[in-house]
Order: sequence, then structure tokens, then C-alpha cells
Amino acid sequence: MFVARACIPVEDADTVPKEYRPPTEAELHQFFLPFRGFCARKGIVAKEIIIHDIDVPSALIDYVSKHSISNIVVGASSRNVILRKFKHPDVPTCLLKSTPESCSVYVIGRGKVHTKRLKKKPKSQTDGTETPPRAPHLSRSLSKIQKSSYSNISGLSEDKSSSGTSYDSMSGISDHSGPFKSFETSFENLESFTSSETNSRSFVSSNTPSFIEAEMRKLRLELKQTMEMYELASNEAIIAKQKAKEMQQLKMEMVEDQKIERGKSSEEAITTLAEFEKQKNKAATEAAVMAQKLAELETQKKRAIVENKARIEAEEMKKAIDLLERSNVCYKRYRIDEIEAATDHFNEANKIGEGGYGPVYQAILDHTSVAIKILRPDRSHGQKQFQQEIEVLSRMRHPHMVLLLGACPENGCLVYEYMENGSLEDRLFRKDNTPPIPWSTRFRIAADIATALLFLHQMKPEPVVHRDLKPANILLDHNYVGKIGDVGLARLVPPSVADSVTQYHMTAAAGTFCYIDPEYQQTGMLGVKSDIYSFGVLLLQLITARSPMGLSYQVEEAIEHGTFPQVLDPTVTDWPIEDTLGLAQLALQCCELRKRDRPDLHTVLLPELVRLKNLGLSKMPPKGKLPDVCESRDRPASNSNSAPKLRRSGHEERTRNNPNLPMETRYRTM
Repeated sequence: MFVARACIPVEDADTVPKEYRPPTEAELHQFFLPFRGFCARKGIVAKEIIIHDIDVPSALIDYVSKHSISNIVVGASSRNVILRKFKHPDVPTCLLKSTPESCSVYVIGRGKVHTKRLKKKPKSQTDGTETPPRAPHLSRSLSKIQKSSYSNISGLSEDKSSSGTSYDSMSGISDHSGPFKSFETSFENLESFTSSETNSRSFVSSNTPSFIEAEMRKLRLELKQTMEMYELASNEAIIAKQKAKEMQQLKMEMVEDQKIERGKSSEEAITTLAEFEKQKNKAATEAAVMAQKLAELETQKKRAIVENKARIEAEEMKKAIDLLERSNVCYKRYRIDEIEAATDHFNEANKIGEGGYGPVYQAILDHTSVAIKILRPDRSHGQKQFQQEIEVLSRMRHPHMVLLLGACPENGCLVYEYMENGSLEDRLFRKDNTPPIPWSTRFRIAADIATALLFLHQMKPEPVVHRDLKPANILLDHNYVGKIGDVGLARLVPPSVADSVTQYHMTAAAGTFCYIDPEYQQTGMLGVKSDIYSFGVLLLQLITARSPMGLSYQVEEAIEHGTFPQVLDPTVTDWPIEDTLGLAQLALQCCELRKRDRPDLHTVLLPELVRLKNLGLSKMPPKGKLPDVCESRDRPASNSNSAPKLRRSGHEERTRNNPNLPMETRYRTM
């Protein structure tokens, strides 16, 4: 069953868009094809009925009442709960409320019955005061007329709102007699129904006709107002349609005028554009030529500045060289015959050592004991290192640096002050059965070396890196005062490196393998922290008197397993375990692989070493009593395998018994 307002002839269907016109008869029959096929598959005999009306619920209710339909099935509404609450009732709701009780109503959706209202059996008419059966039809007729009025008003408003945007929708507005004819027909049916009811039913109350007439007058008034509103809306729609046509015509005329104007000005625009591009290319060419000239001038200016600067620097350097040549040198020049006479023509009996760049002889010059270092002629970089050592050492004065007394530049000879106790390496390993060095003296030597190393790193205008710091290059005088010697490998680096800025001077690897910074070995980048690594290995040797190979690993393992006292030099019997352990941990920090993880010499290392030095001075024996060094001169060397007798405090005993000592830094040597 399908309810439609009206059908449009087939010949007029092509002139009106589908969305702005009622369906044709063919389209209506086409609508039922899916349902007809569904019923055929189920074996159901179906019949299509098309009802022409405006109000769908009222049309269905009238059809059910007129043809005594006993069952009706409708689809559920697509509205949600909110829309059903605030809008007019939908078709299923109206049918459930207003369908005669003799008809069952089923509302289905998605294959299920949502709502149903079963029919009721008619009661026997035993009561003489029952309500006339026509009263419900009367109320339904009134509601039908009222709903039709609302539907027409809403339809008019929709047509009015769409008239300004579509020209095709205007064709359905001019003919508005159809809906009002349905209004008139409804009123005629209502009047005939009222008269027939009055004549046929004598038991209707006396005031029912007057009530119906009042309702009729009210509905006629509403109908009149609705017709006036519809007439006004139709007139406005016609006027709007005319204005829209005029605007469209005006727009088309303006478009034509613009096309003509563009056609006239296109040639002028092309000519102007071509001229503009020509001028633009000319300006670009001139700008490029000007930029090239400016670049050439800038290059010439920079070249002139560089040349002028180089000339000034060359003049200043020449003046400085001349001034140095005219001024007194910081060292005494010796002749080769004086060197030969002092060394007895380089007699092997006077040879006291073998340096990295030549032998070292003991001699007497100017009634002073000296050490003469002879540069080997077969060293590829010997002359360069010799010149550097003279330039650096002749201008350096420090109590813990080996003093350069003189030189013979022509033959590559260096004259140093003589250090009676030789190198720190010989004394640690007790060469020639020399006595062991007490722990207090070792702490003082460590502080002396750190002071001299800081002096090198703070040299101005540029710091000096030793690059070969090891016990063999630490010399001891008759009072066991440590002094740094053999700075032949020193190189100058930028001052920013001394300030912990990551700028380094690329250089070739040099120095003894076990003391060289691992990062320097891999990258060739040199900095003041490279000496800190060598100094860390030296400190470990100072307290253990062991070979540098894998020494940091041995000390670390001993600390972790609580056997640190066993790695200390056994020739010293009174190590302060707690302070020595702190020194060992500080030395392990110096042996970190990365430069940035090593402690600072000025702020971390030197203050701690000075504290240990003062500790050793406070433990020195009083006057009149010989120190351990002198007392042990006549004693044979202790067995290195014997366990040392150490004095420990209560805290040291707890440290010794704790196998999991904390460490600030972990390190593994290669």
C-alpha cells in the first residue's frame, strides 16, 4: 500500500526534476517491484493499492475503517527517541492510537515485531447509554483536517525557502488549488457527515450540533488564514522567481561584457607582460654583473687584509728573532770540546742512563755536577725535539722541573742539573738494592709532580702538554724532591684546551705505550687531560711498585674483593690504609677511558695530594731519629712475596673485611 498526494502525467515528467514533482504512475508501479518479488518468493498473493491523499495516517485509518481491514503491518519509524518526542507523531504511532479496535496493528523493523496491538472482540449492546459509534470518526475527521492544514503550511514554508535557490521548484507553486480542493472536500464530507449523524442518531445530546458548528467555524477561520498565508507565500515566491531570473539575466550580460573586455585587453596585457619580462631579465643580468664585481672586490679586500696581516706577523717575528739573538740567552752555550772533556770523550763509565733520544752522562762542568744528554743523530725527529726542548726548558723555572743549565746547539747536547737519587722508577723497583721510599715521601713526591704538571698546563700564552709522563722521567734529588724531566715530547696546544673546551691539536702518537691516553691512541687528539691519564698510572705505581701493564685492573679488582692491602708495596710496612685507598680510587678516576670523565688537576687532584703530603709531614720522625729510608739502607730488601705488616684503625679493619667496597669509577685497561 502506498500513499501519494497526486500523480503527474508522463508527458510532464521530463520537464520537472524528480525531486520537485510527485511520482508518475509508472514510477509508482516500479516502486512495488522489490516487494512483489519478495512476496512471490514466499508464495504470498499480493495486491498493490495506491491511495492519493496528503495525511498518510488519516488515509490509512480511513481505508482500514472503510474496508473493515482486520490486520495491518507497517514498518517502524526511522526517527530516534528525541525526534519522536518533539515532532508530530509518526505513522506507526498514529495507527496504534487511532486504528479501530477491530483491526490488529503490527509494527516491524529489522525482521522483528517492535510493537503490536491486537484487535478486541465487540461487546454486546446491553447498555442503553453507550457512546455513539460515529464519535471517534468525527474526532478523526477533525484531526485529519487540522493535520492537513499543518501539512499545507509546512509545505508552503518549504516551497518558500527553496524558491530563492532553485528555478525549477517554482513550477509547482503557482498551481495551489489541489490542496485547498482537498480542504473543501473534507469540509463538505464533514458537513454531510454531521447532518446525517444528526438525522439518524436521536440519542445524541442536544448540544452536539452547536459544538460541531463552533468547531466548523473555528476550522473555517483557520482555513481562511492558511489560504491567505499561502496566497502571500505564492506571491512572494513568484516575485522572488522573477527577481532571480532578472539577476541571472544581468549576470549573463555582465559575463558577456567581461568576455568582450578581456578580449580587447588581452593583446595589451600580453604586450605589457612581454615588456615587463624583458625589463626583469635586464635587471637580473645587471644585478648578476654587479654581484660578481662586488664578490671580486670583496675577495681582493680579504686578500689584501690577509697579506697585510701576514706581512705584519712576519715583521714582528723577525724582530722577535733578532731581539732574541741580540739578547742574553737563558742557558749557557758550551763548546763540543768542553762536553768531550767533561765526559772523558763519552766514556761508558760515566754513562748513567739511556734516554729516549740518546744516552745520558754524568760530568763536571764549571765545578758543578751535571747530567749531559746527547741527542742521537739517527733519530728521525731528534733535531726537532732537541730544538723544542731548548726553546721550552730555557724559559721555564720551577722548583719541581729539572733545570736546564746549558746546551751545545751545534752538536745536540743538553746540560741538566744532576739529580743524585736518579729516577723514580729506579727507586720504586730498588735498583742496586737501594732502600724503599717511605709512604710519606711518596705522598710528597706525588704532590710535587702534580704542582709541576699544573705549572706546565697553565703556561702562557699557551699550555704545555708533557705527553710522556712516567716514573722514568721523574728525577729525585738528594732530598727525594721530585722533579719532572725529559720534556722533549712536549707540544703546544691552544689555551682553550686547558679550559676544558673540546678543541684538540691533531698530532702523531708518541710516548710509552702503557702511559699513553687510550683516546689519544685512537684519535690522535691531544689535550691536557692526556697527562692526567699518565699521572694516574704513575700514582698507582707509586703505591704498588708494580709494572704498569694492567695495573689499574689489578688495583680495581683488589678493591672490589677487599684485598687492597695486598697490592700495596710490601717494602713499606706502615701504610695508612684509608688514605692510601682514597689515593688509589683517585688514581683510577684518572685512568678513565674518556677525557671528560677524568678529574680536574687544579680543583680535584692537587688539593687531595696536598692534604696527603701534609699528612705525611705530620707523621715524619722527630729530629735526631733517622727516617725509614736511612734506617733501611743497611737492611736487605724484603721479600716481595711476604705479607706486609700494616697498621690499621677500626675503620680500616671494617674496610678490609668488606668484600663489596664502593667505587666511584669503573675502569678496565686494554
